Amino acid sequence: MENSKKNVVLIEDDLVLGDLILEVLVLNNFNVKWFKNGREAITYLHTHIPEIIISDLIMPLMNGEELFLEIRKINKFNTIPFIIISANTSDEVKIKQLENGVNDYILKPFKTKELIFKIKNIIDFKKNIQHKFIPDPFSKVTIVLSQKDFITSLNENLITKIKLKVDIDLLSKELCISKSTLDKKIRKLTTKNTSQYIREFKLEYAIRLINSGESSIQFLVSETGFNSFSYFSTSFKEYTKLSPRDYINSIKTKGIKIKEFN
Repeated sequence: MENSKKNVVLIEDDLVLGDLILEVLVLNNFNVKWFKNGREAITYLHTHIPEIIISDLIMPLMNGEELFLEIRKINKFNTIPFIIISANTSDEVKIKQLENGVNDYILKPFKTKELIFKIKNIIDFKKNIQHKFIPDPFSKVTIVLSQKDFITSLNENLITKIKLKVDIDLLSKELCISKSTLDKKIRKLTTKNTSQYIREFKLEYAIRLINSGESSIQFLVSETGFNSFSYFSTSFKEYTKLSPRDYINSIKTKGIKIKEFN
């Protein structure tokens, strides 16, 4: 991990366990904000965005599941990893939380090293997806080597706007070219117009997230900045010939077959 400290929000009503987790996280170079219930955390999160959120499941006022579902309604939190910790060993409860979209479900009691490694791995995983995505050529976009710097600059700009509706006028200004020149270059290098290139850039990002394990379609819609669920689904199917759910299921099936083969 980088030397800069990562910000963690911890929600745990058990004072003894909360104090232990706080101490371990601080010793492992994390900045930690600890809250005793979900309502306190929600108030803080309205003005702060951490790298990761760790929450107990059963708490007074607002439990971990309610907290997770509430913050996922806020777009700026759609990419913040969320870990549930709980003493509830029910497979049904665990599966429900994972189906909701939490990134991990850790059973109490747990080893502190397990928690630390999972936190670091999730944060690094998210960072690596974004970093590796910028220079990698899309499988469906042909890059002319002599113009690779332009495409790289374009992709680097787009990745910073991945969750937004891209303003093409602003994009052309940031690339120091006119709007018409931008469109001509993209057409020449990819045989796509600007809007199509941006749309497929976002879809390729969604595909990369799915291939990395993401299964929440609503999360993908928010993460890629599509105007609506239906527009994302229609665009995805047109691009891949599969609906988002069918594509996700195909990836899961491949994973199961690989495990069975091994």
